[in-house]
Amino acid sequence: MTVPPAAIFIVGALLIPLFKGKLRQAYLLLIAVAAILDVYFMQDGVYWLHPFMEYELVLGRVDLLSKCFAYVFTIAALAMTFYALRVTEAGEHIAAFLYIGSALGVVFAGDLITVFVFWEVMAWASVLLIWYRRTKASVDAGFRYILVHVVGGVLLLGGIILYMQESGGSIAFDAFDYASPATILILLGFIINAAVPPLHAWLPDAYPEATITGAVFMTAFTTKTAVYVLARGFAGFTIDGFAILMWLGAIMAIYGVIYAILENNIRRLLAYHIVSQVGYMVCGIGIAASAASMTGTSIISQTAIDGTAAHAFCHILYKGLLFMSAGAIIYMTGKSKLTELGGLYKVMPLTMILYMIAAFSISGVPLFNGFTSKSLIIHSAEMAGNAPIFLMLEIAAVGTFLSVGLKLPYFAFFGKDAGIQAKDPPTNMLIGMGIAAFLCILLGVYPSLLYNILPYPAAIADYAPYAAGHVIGSLQLLLFTYAGFLVLKKKLQPENTISLDTDWFYRKGGVIFMWVVNNPLARGTQWTIDATLAVKDFAVWFSKNPIEALGIITDKVCLGVLSISEGATASGKGAKATLDSRMREYPGEPVRRDPIGVSVLLGTIFLFAYLVIYVVAPHLTVYSMIGLFMVAVIAGIGLRVREMMRGVEG
Repeated sequence: MTVPPAAIFIVGALLIPLFKGKLRQAYLLLIAVAAILDVYFMQDGVYWLHPFMEYELVLGRVDLLSKCFAYVFTIAALAMTFYALRVTEAGEHIAAFLYIGSALGVVFAGDLITVFVFWEVMAWASVLLIWYRRTKASVDAGFRYILVHVVGGVLLLGGIILYMQESGGSIAFDAFDYASPATILILLGFIINAAVPPLHAWLPDAYPEATITGAVFMTAFTTKTAVYVLARGFAGFTIDGFAILMWLGAIMAIYGVIYAILENNIRRLLAYHIVSQVGYMVCGIGIAASAASMTGTSIISQTAIDGTAAHAFCHILYKGLLFMSAGAIIYMTGKSKLTELGGLYKVMPLTMILYMIAAFSISGVPLFNGFTSKSLIIHSAEMAGNAPIFLMLEIAAVGTFLSVGLKLPYFAFFGKDAGIQAKDPPTNMLIGMGIAAFLCILLGVYPSLLYNILPYPAAIADYAPYAAGHVIGSLQLLLFTYAGFLVLKKKLQPENTISLDTDWFYRKGGVIFMWVVNNPLARGTQWTIDATLAVKDFAVWFSKNPIEALGIITDKVCLGVLSISEGATASGKGAKATLDSRMREYPGEPVRRDPIGVSVLLGTIFLFAYLVIYVVAPHLTVYSMIGLFMVAVIAGIGLRVREMMRGVEG
């Protein structure tokens, strides 16, 4: 019997402070290896059930989809842990392992409550990987990051609560193939983590500000966990037959490469490519939904889901390697902008080779893993006969090779020599990079190793990624892109500028939001506090002598009426002087306590008055009752004013 992989990382994270030095490094690697073996020996089924109030939490729903993501999560964790062994900060390792464990918790969750709990742990653990850099920019980016994820968590929780009401109390995390307020809120909570534009700005804002190793971990889990839950829950989701995820994904794929081409910061450039590559995965889920809505479960929808899972698997490997390479450059040179780099192939040759393996993988070059995974999604669009989506994904492929496969390596490793004195990174970093590079090539040369662990292996049993037509078409696309780069090389020269993204709207909106908070809301809050304190002070003052206080209040009202009717007369001034004297002497004598007989008499009078009203009221209209009340009040005030005037004259 295996244990939850999430528990291996989470419990393991809590024990990290007990180990130091080389022993800690061995312990970290042992946890990652144990998790890989744990996933390998899992059998399909439902495990680790726990009662919670009247619900049953499912911590282990094991099937081909969850195991596919768990395999790559744990393998990536091993490679990235190797890369991070030189980190001496125990807290950073703890945050990374909590992050990995919570992502695995989401992958194996069989109910929405478990999904939500691990979803929130994942957000709070990952933000620590940003804050551990300890710069002002990282602190600010971390706050923006967590704010966005808190909003996403609130949307997700709201959707879960509504779904429980819709479904009669069910918390099962199954397919949501219909549109309702609940499913749309859940979808919004998921696509925020998937960095779907215009809700994506947190990613290129935060990832470049994380620690060198923290950014590597973050490339693997947040967005791919979102892809998993979308594939699990929304592979049949349409809105009135419209497969919204298909179009959102295609737009993402192009949007990300456009901004990547414009970028100068190497980690920000690669971060935009996360948006683009996740767009392929989201599009694949949408293609599956579109096909399912028209024909039900079909070979097209199964192929699209296989393509999504395969591309997520490969993306984690090559994107992790890209960020490892970028981190190695920053670690060894202290520079992160293309305008500051150049000629690094001379001093960092191994880093350059490993980077190019990742670049060829993401660009879909034959014999690398991206070629065998991305082609499945494009093939599913072709099977569906969706020419616009097919064309958009091909355009995104051109932009990917142009920016990651040509622009970045040319200006960082080749191009003009910047005269930087550096060398390849430490051995542990090279080992982590080497593991990822080896798998990028292995799965490119032997794609069946990947295809056999996909959710629907039978659907792609006859698919041949290395068919002559496919290979020739891909090579033509790459060669023409390279020719275009040679022509446009000067136009692609990096510049030390800032590219405005949708976060501009958030920042401007944030200024307005803070003005509202600091002005109307703050003043309203202060007024409420002042009013509350005034009521409290009045209650204390009134309770000291209620009878005398009531008399003073009545006389104040009557004095106001007197001043309005007669102006500043001698009688009015005298009444005011008398009132001022009473207020100075307040509370005066102790409150008079009437004997019990008087209380009974007053109670009898009150009940008699209530009886009269009860008998007479049904025969009066509301307006006549209000009129009688107003007459009584006015008469009472008039009598009191007359009494005050007589008292002053006397």
